[in-house]
Amino acid sequence: MKPLKNIIFDFGGVLVDWNPRYLYDKYFGDEERSEWFLNNICLYSWNLQMDGGKPFAEGVGATFKVVPPDVPGFQIRMEALEEALEHVRNKAVDIAFLDINMRGMGGLTLAEKILSACPDCKIVFCTGYEEYAIPAFKLHASGYLMKPISAEDVQNEIDNIKGVRKKEKLLEVKCFGNFEIFVKGERLSFKRSRTKELFAFLVDRRGAGMTVKQICAVLFPDDTDDVKNTAYLRQLIMDLKNTLKTVGADAAFCHETPFYRVDTSLIKCDYFSYLETGKPEFLGEYMAQFSWAEETCAML
Repeated sequence: MKPLKNIIFDFGGVLVDWNPRYLYDKYFGDEERSEWFLNNICLYSWNLQMDGGKPFAEGVGATFKVVPPDVPGFQIRMEALEEALEHVRNKAVDIAFLDINMRGMGGLTLAEKILSACPDCKIVFCTGYEEYAIPAFKLHASGYLMKPISAEDVQNEIDNIKGVRKKEKLLEVKCFGNFEIFVKGERLSFKRSRTKELFAFLVDRRGAGMTVKQICAVLFPDDTDDVKNTAYLRQLIMDLKNTLKTVGADAAFCHETPFYRVDTSLIKCDYFSYLETGKPEFLGEYMAQFSWAEETCAML
């Protein structure tokens, strides 16, 4: 091999056109979300510091000091058990979900250490081993979940610890076959015909926030008049809000600028149930009256 004579560092983006937005636009699938992330969490100044050699742990720690604790989707991921323990020692933890069988330290031992450092922490074991239930509860564990564990199982444990009653389902939604919405057994109707389709799309997204631009792209794929589409969508949104309010189900529809979504915890839905438990049986039809639903149908 010939010795290297020249090395080019393309810091200025001359040879390679690189921008963090390329990555995050692809990851989030939406420019507005990507822009919010870069302006609030992954700041340009922070990127420069990390590129300059700042230790990763120090950089993440600095981000925690800046980002509010209630930012949606922002969470701490601890890779090492000792690192997790250090975090518990330095910052009070309300709930710890632990496996029983973990490399490096068993879950029961880790629970003892966590309770020693933070006595008020509630421990919930998530495991496939029934035989550890008695030792777990001797540690005054708050919960013992057997695998496989669903998101609803985790939320129920959190609600039980917080003393929160399980949310009452405000709506019943049928996705298999034609899409329909029911309130106390009665079919729900809207003033505008396409309001149901708007709600169906948000249900299909299973609680994920969607922007006006994203919704218009699905509901009006062949119409390029953005101004007209946006104005019409606003009318559908108002119809949806008003209709749900009249039946006491307005909490099921959420607007967190710039995103619109449904609160899945308030909706009983065959589609949600199928993804969680495999029931009811899927017979091949999903929101049959909407062509955009074919993509989801193909994945079921």
